[in-house]
Amino acid sequence: MNAIEVRHLTKSYRGRPALEDLSLSLPAGQIVGLMGDNGSGKTTLLKILAGVLADWEGEVSVCGHTPGVESKAVVSFLPDASFLPDHYSCADAITLYAEFFADFDTAKARDMVDFFHLPGDRTLKELSKGMREKLQIALAMSRRARVYLLDEPISGVDPAARDVIMRGILTNFSEDALMVVSTHLIADIEPVVDSVVFLRGGHVLLQGNADDLRAEHHMGLDALFRKVYAS
Repeated sequence: MNAIEVRHLTKSYRGRPALEDLSLSLPAGQIVGLMGDNGSGKTTLLKILAGVLADWEGEVSVCGHTPGVESKAVVSFLPDASFLPDHYSCADAITLYAEFFADFDTAKARDMVDFFHLPGDRTLKELSKGMREKLQIALAMSRRARVYLLDEPISGVDPAARDVIMRGILTNFSEDALMVVSTHLIADIEPVVDSVVFLRGGHVLLQGNADDLRAEHHMGLDALFRKVYAS
C-alpha cells in the first residue's frame, strides 16, 4: 500500500480550480520534492493531505485513511506560515506539542533546538524569521510520524541557514517514512530528494525518480524544472 494515494482530486476556490483531476501515488521510504511555481497547487495539495482543508472532490488516502482524525495521527504537517504565539518560548512550544501529539518525542525536540542553537531565554517574538522556522521544523520532525508534509521549509532564510535546516531535517527523518517537501528552491533540495513531482496549474506536469529523470534528460532537476516550465 502506498503511503499516499490520490485519484482525480479537484479543489476549487470561488469557482476557480487550484487542483484539477490530479492523481498521484507515493510509496513510503523516500523524500519527495513537490515543485512548482506560485499558484501551481502545492500548498493546497499538502493541506488536503494534512486534513486541514475540506470541500474537495476525488479520492485521497493517507496511510489507508481518508484525511481526517485517523490520518492526522500519523501525519506531521509543517505549514508555510508561523502558527505559534509570539509570547511562547522554545520550551513552551515543546510543552504544547507534547500535550497535543501522542507520538511527540520531547527529548528529540530539545536535541533539535540545541542543534539549531536556538536561545531558550527569548520569546518567539524576539527570534528571527530563520530561528522561528528552525523551531517549527524541530517540532514537526520530533513526531514519530509515518508521513511528513513540509511546506516551503527553507523559504525566506539565507543559504547558510537552508543548509543547516536541511541537515536537521535529514538527521531526524525515519527511512521507512514518507517525506514530501514543497519548494521552489529546487537546487537546495535536489541533493536529498529521491523523486520529484512537478505541478503546474493544479496538474502533475512531470513525476519520476530523481536519478532516472536526470539520466533521461541529461540535466539536473533545477535545469529540468526551468526547461519544462518555460515550454
